[in-house]
Amino acid sequence: MSNSAVPAIVLSSLNASDPASMVVQSMQRLEALLAAGGPVALILLLLSTVAIAVVLLKWWQFRHLRITSPEPVNGALDCWQRRDSDAAIERLADARQPTARLVHLALINLRRPGINQADLREELTRVASAALENLRSHLRTLEVIATLSPLLGLLGTVLGMIEAFQQLENAGSQLDPGLLSGGIWQALLTTALGLGVAIPVVLAHSWLERQVERCRHAMEDAVTRVFTRDLQWDTLPDRPAPHETKVTHAT
Repeated sequence: MSNSAVPAIVLSSLNASDPASMVVQSMQRLEALLAAGGPVALILLLLSTVAIAVVLLKWWQFRHLRITSPEPVNGALDCWQRRDSDAAIERLADARQPTARLVHLALINLRRPGINQADLREELTRVASAALENLRSHLRTLEVIATLSPLLGLLGTVLGMIEAFQQLENAGSQLDPGLLSGGIWQALLTTALGLGVAIPVVLAHSWLERQVERCRHAMEDAVTRVFTRDLQWDTLPDRPAPHETKVTHAT
């Protein structure tokens, strides 16, 4: 395919109203982009496919686990503050949310006689770390794609410019401005593709990381509220005066 034909295919408008024709012309555009960008464009296309798959997978996982939802943890903690530990545990029995499962583990073990709270805190920290690591799985892949895509686009641009100037050198005195413009167009195409892949991946990675961070904060807050039940005087009705307060261990 000639250099002058590639821009004409990519920039041509869709005149046909038939959906099948639109699909065919879209495939022709994609084929033209890959032909113009070369192997670098193909690599960027593969990276974008991987990124879309990871984002959809994590979105489904977060939605399924409802990692940022305050329920049913808040309801269970309200029961726990009212000394109704059975109702608190029952509310979290079938929960799949990481925060709810962590609080459920804490409440069950606090009912055990002679439980060492320091050991329990260590175990809760281990379980929380494992849950957060599971939530962060594959996010590193998005980070690598976001970093690598602009570099690949720049590499494609450099390679395209080298090829364009080699063609100019081979043309000798018969300089064709269209040859130079076509070569530059192809060279800059990979940079645009690289940025086009990197920008949405960066946004998606940032949003997913924020969801994990919110889940981590919710875990810390909920577990702290479990162990400091008797210290939450602002939430307890008919609280005694400070000088009459006696702190007891949670049971």
